[in-house]
Amino acid sequence: MKTMSHVDKESLPFVQVYRRTSQCDRLCVDIGSHVAETPSPDVSHQYTPKCLSAHKGEATACPEVWQDGSSLKTTIRAENEVEANKLANNYRFGFRKWKSHVTERPIEDRSDIVRELYSELNFVRPQGSLITCGNIAYLILFGWWISLAYLLVCVLMFLTIIGVPYGKLCWQLSCYFLWPFGKSILKPRSLVRRCCVKFPHCEAIPEESDSKEVKESTPLLMPPSVPIEVPPQRTRYWCRVSTYVWLLLGYPLLGLIHSLACFLSWILVFTIPVAKMNARTLAIILLMPPEDVHIHRLKKAQGCESQVLLCCYHAFNWYYYKYTMDGINVFAVNLLPLVITTLVVGYVDTENQFVSSEAKFTAAVSSIIPLSYYIGMGIASISAQSNFAVGAVVNATFGSITEMTFYITALLRGHQAGTKCYEEIVKAALTGTLLGCILFIPGISMIIGGFKHREQRFNSRSAGVSSALLFISIGGVFAPTLFSKAYGSLVCAGCTSSPANTSGPFTCKDCHYDMSGSNEPLYLRHIEPLVYTISVLLPSAYLIGLIFTLKTHSHIYDIQVSDGHDHHQVVHWSRLRALSVLIMATLLMAACADLTTEHIKPILDHSAISQYFIGVTVLAMVPEIPEIFNGIQFALQNNISLSLEVGNCIAVQVCMIQIPLLILFNTFYDVGFVLLFSDLHLWASIFSVIVVNYIFMDGKSDYFQGTALVVVYLILLALYFFAPSPPAC
Repeated sequence: MKTMSHVDKESLPFVQVYRRTSQCDRLCVDIGSHVAETPSPDVSHQYTPKCLSAHKGEATACPEVWQDGSSLKTTIRAENEVEANKLANNYRFGFRKWKSHVTERPIEDRSDIVRELYSELNFVRPQGSLITCGNIAYLILFGWWISLAYLLVCVLMFLTIIGVPYGKLCWQLSCYFLWPFGKSILKPRSLVRRCCVKFPHCEAIPEESDSKEVKESTPLLMPPSVPIEVPPQRTRYWCRVSTYVWLLLGYPLLGLIHSLACFLSWILVFTIPVAKMNARTLAIILLMPPEDVHIHRLKKAQGCESQVLLCCYHAFNWYYYKYTMDGINVFAVNLLPLVITTLVVGYVDTENQFVSSEAKFTAAVSSIIPLSYYIGMGIASISAQSNFAVGAVVNATFGSITEMTFYITALLRGHQAGTKCYEEIVKAALTGTLLGCILFIPGISMIIGGFKHREQRFNSRSAGVSSALLFISIGGVFAPTLFSKAYGSLVCAGCTSSPANTSGPFTCKDCHYDMSGSNEPLYLRHIEPLVYTISVLLPSAYLIGLIFTLKTHSHIYDIQVSDGHDHHQVVHWSRLRALSVLIMATLLMAACADLTTEHIKPILDHSAISQYFIGVTVLAMVPEIPEIFNGIQFALQNNISLSLEVGNCIAVQVCMIQIPLLILFNTFYDVGFVLLFSDLHLWASIFSVIVVNYIFMDGKSDYFQGTALVVVYLILLALYFFAPSPPAC
């Protein structure tokens, strides 16, 4: 049987190397007995079971899909059972999809590109061209003022006389930080090590200086002893007066400069090497004796007589978007200060004396993005370490409540203000989420994935399950609206007749069906019971879908994770920690949603565009930005099946979980929420489901089909943009 040796996907995404082995610790995800070797539409359908080498946890999680006639098999490759369990959950019932691993991956098993991201900039390697756009940008953004700061401190140290050694060091570092690329800061060893070309990493073994005799173990062709260099005795570093002069006058000023440079370069993400360089200088180099710091331009690795403290070749690296801290993406880490600042300013500056309502609204909406990431990571961590029942409960609870916080706070604020405008905004946001998840997320994933892969295939049978749930969802949510149109009252703004012909027809303007529920006999006797019935049937259909995919028809996915020999796996977040993060992020999400609804009123009152458009775009799609990026990443990995599930599962959960929960909330605390949508919401949603089901029929996708979905989505946005504002607004 063929086995695939490990090739890191970041470095060689399309290379497959095969080898024969009899002793291989493998973690295999067996798909029955058939798996495609290479998913390409131009080759014949031949299947071979795939096993992935997993020495010390080496592997990558990358599902693949292939179709053979009417049957489709889905393969998941994962480095351990926890990761495979997470991916299996994604396929089976639509957990939030997050590309980040929930378990730690050994750095030695990563690609050279990824290992370089986590390096401490303390090694010398073969250098290429140092004249790059990123390095020139460093000179413009950081290099000149850091160098100038060292030059000023250099003058200050020379003026103190006693700090002359540190003045010389500052002069050298001033030249270094102006253009640090290709230079190394070295620290000499205390002893000269005996090294040779054959053994470059030997240990320093001091010889006995008073030994005069040749030992029995001394080689005959070598001298009996090798003299060593004994460093001259000098005053201890912390016993010098100049050290304290430096720590009082020079170090604080440079510490402020390096901290500022470190903060700015870290926030920019792609310049994290500059942040590492400044942090390492501040924590190590500036606290060393000045005579131990040597700066050289090196073209090859140093021998054992010196230690590399700092060596940087490039200030800019595009791959830092992959950088994580304890499993958390660097962008989510950098956006946490925005969340804290938004909440502090929002609840302290209640009179808008320092910050306008528009700025607070923008900050509150933007803060939802990192909070959505943390909630998704917490859900993924718990579901990967738990059984399906626990994972489903956690997903349905937190995944729905967190997105409902805005809806509930908006309805409460509208009820207190006595206006139906907030209710219309909530309905527009719900519809916008449906349209974006049904059309835009799959469409943009197909386009970007189609540019890299000519044609992508997905599990049409599993997509059919999602499509059926979508039809049920849309039909159930909009059933009261259709019922109201069939039996409701037609209301017109005004009707007139011709004075010359009193028996002629009337001319009426602005006629529409009464969607407000003001027709109490019809609403109380017919529409309201229908709404409650649907709010019970939709979650029931969702539960049946879980049973279908988990129990009775789990063979559709045919995901089986075999036991590997390497059971050691370290999870980034334990279940307790993940649950704590979920609770904290949910509370912060509720606070941000409260600020959003509080400061949206001025925008609605003074906006030149339709309030419908604000609801279906900003309020609906900003929380889904992480999902959009996840769908694109899965498509680039030739996993379009999971990209499609990202949008479908969100749309299904909105209809089958979130809307019934809103109805339940309105039952216990009447905020005036009526499940009756406008004509624009109704026909836009129905048309979207029909289009996406037509696209999904053949189980194949390309950039043209994705373009069709995105164009339909933009057409619908244009309708909302030019539509009149809701009457209640």
